[in-house]
Amino acid sequence: MKHLILALSIILITGCTSVQVTPLEPSLSVSKICIEQNEKVIVPDFLDIVRSGFTQHGIESEVYPKKPPNSCDITLTYTATQHWDFVLFMSDAELWLNNQKGQQVAYAQYHLIGGGGFDFSKWASTESTMNPVIDKMLFSYKLK
Repeated sequence: MKHLILALSIILITGCTSVQVTPLEPSLSVSKICIEQNEKVIVPDFLDIVRSGFTQHGIESEVYPKKPPNSCDITLTYTATQHWDFVLFMSDAELWLNNQKGQQVAYAQYHLIGGGGFDFSKWASTESTMNPVIDKMLFSYKLK
């Protein structure tokens, strides 16, 4: 019983990272996306990092302060949140790519389970956290 309690305690305080990705199909031949800016996201440089990640895979992006025009073939929407543990760090992020019909064509989620617990990687930069997630989402689109 003591071992079970110890194991459960360790699991609860250590936290871990969950990444779920539905990659963008190469058959769509995406070369440009329109991004709907989310003013609620206050993670520093998040949007710049996401745009850079897409650029690294040969996909241009254009940001719109409100809903992108209907002429956009692929639209990106996103969320990102922060938590505090001595300093602010990104704890969750989601990226959705949708076609003109509003159908999801790709998805990526980064989530720190339990707020990261005592895992020191929770304080990693947004860039080092998001680049691998974007790379998985766009794995069929070669890195430049």
